[in-house]
Amino acid sequence: MAVTYSKFREDSTTFPTDSAQTFTFGENIPAGPLEAVILKFNATVATGGILADFPNVISSLRLTLNGEVIHDFRQAVAAGSTNGPSAYGYFINSIGGRSYERPSDTDKEAYMVIPVGRQVMQNVGRIEAVISFAAAAAAASAGGIQMWGRYNDATQTMTTVVPSTSFVSSAAIEQVVVRIPQNVPGAVAGILIQNDSRADEMGSQGVRLMSQSQFGLDPDFIRIFNGDLANGVMFADDDLSTTAQNYAFEVPGALFLPAYNLVGGDVVIQLDSTAATTRTFTPVIVAAFAAKEGKGVRQTAAVVGNTSAIIKSSGEI
Repeated sequence: MAVTYSKFREDSTTFPTDSAQTFTFGENIPAGPLEAVILKFNATVATGGILADFPNVISSLRLTLNGEVIHDFRQAVAAGSTNGPSAYGYFINSIGGRSYERPSDTDKEAYMVIPVGRQVMQNVGRIEAVISFAAAAAAASAGGIQMWGRYNDATQTMTTVVPSTSFVSSAAIEQVVVRIPQNVPGAVAGILIQNDSRADEMGSQGVRLMSQSQFGLDPDFIRIFNGDLANGVMFADDDLSTTAQNYAFEVPGALFLPAYNLVGGDVVIQLDSTAATTRTFTPVIVAAFAAKEGKGVRQTAAVVGNTSAIIKSSGEI
């Protein structure tokens, strides 16, 4: 089998407009080693209808495979309300997926490659999606979505984005317990920390992952090792360019914290907040996944899919 692609769905109704809305749909899918789910969005909007990159207007996105939630993301900041790179696009790129788009002011064409790593068994493949869009700044006249699957028998990790833990911070150093579901196998590869505004609002002690350091690390210190500070944030913004992706060294209010495959239960974090605010903590859980190789005529060059290795490599010197 090696790498193959299968189209699950195509419609002309799932796209953001100038009102908030939620779309729910499900599709039967082929059996095999599903490395990633690919979403292609199209939307024709008025000038300035979607600020900066397309994922800014995605409030939440949940994928369920055969009754199991495999990806559950919610933006903490009000979606669609601001310019600059989105927390969701940043998150997908941080965990080995891809969130890019063809830059344009009015003709939006965006792609999100979401790593999942699941063996879809014969005759029982059913994927369900729930996508919530925030209100765009202007009405959209047309659009739609395509959902694809990338099958890859060199996939090495099962990747699960589990529901986030929320925490109401005061202006102080506080301890947060990030809940890790015990029914999801694997280790914590990383945690996305989101503020409810486009600002870090962290003091000099920043974040201390209790199992990782005796000292608090300020946000930019963490951005050295997750790759952000080296212009590691890529996004589309038609105000800046309609011919190329744009780069940034941070997403204010969003910080991906590598955990390097923590095991043993809930994750304890100390966080130095400079404001009374609400944060969410979204864990990424990875587990070993032995994809089953197809027989017959096949490719011989392996394209390795390993979320844990990608997150780990961003911190190597």
